[in-house]
Amino acid sequence: MRNIFLIAFVILIALTGCKQSNPVKTIENLKAGIKGETTASAKYAAFAQKAREEGFNNIAKLFDASSKSESIHAANHKKVLEDLGNKMDDFKPEFEVKSTAENLQAAIDGETYESTTMYPQFLADAKAEKVENAQKSFTWAFDTEKKHQQFYIKALEALNANSEKTLPFEYLVCPVCGNTYDKANVDEKCAFCQTSKEKFIIF
Repeated sequence: MRNIFLIAFVILIALTGCKQSNPVKTIENLKAGIKGETTASAKYAAFAQKAREEGFNNIAKLFDASSKSESIHAANHKKVLEDLGNKMDDFKPEFEVKSTAENLQAAIDGETYESTTMYPQFLADAKAEKVENAQKSFTWAFDTEKKHQQFYIKALEALNANSEKTLPFEYLVCPVCGNTYDKANVDEKCAFCQTSKEKFIIF
């Protein structure tokens, strides 16, 4: 009988040791994501102002919409972090504002990094640590950043071709996941989280 209890105790200890009680990488990634998305939101708001100063109103609308989208991603990451019993450290966003053409290239570079390197790694870590809410938040951001990247590439091409006025003049942002649409290509429900388009934020 004593041997049975001993074996049961050893199994219990083994199972407890295997359980992921503190998703260290995901917590670290959530903080990095919050910092990155918050910085991007502030940066794109400043880029929008610069675009208006240079007379590129359609590009300014794109930056406005993207800024809102990034703030939604940051808020979603923050909620997951707090649900895990952690808080975000205070920080001050740092970035440079240059010409609109240079700002678009900086945006392309940032979105490319997030969609090809940062979020794929964050998702892999969250999956390994079995943090489902983080997987959802990271996926929403990842899918949106890929769209932002393409918007920015087209905007820079139009700017270089002196055809900025052919770009979309209105964008819509899902308030739940940050998914971003141009006016000509809006789903009845958000393709990422199924939120009704009536709730979308218009820019």
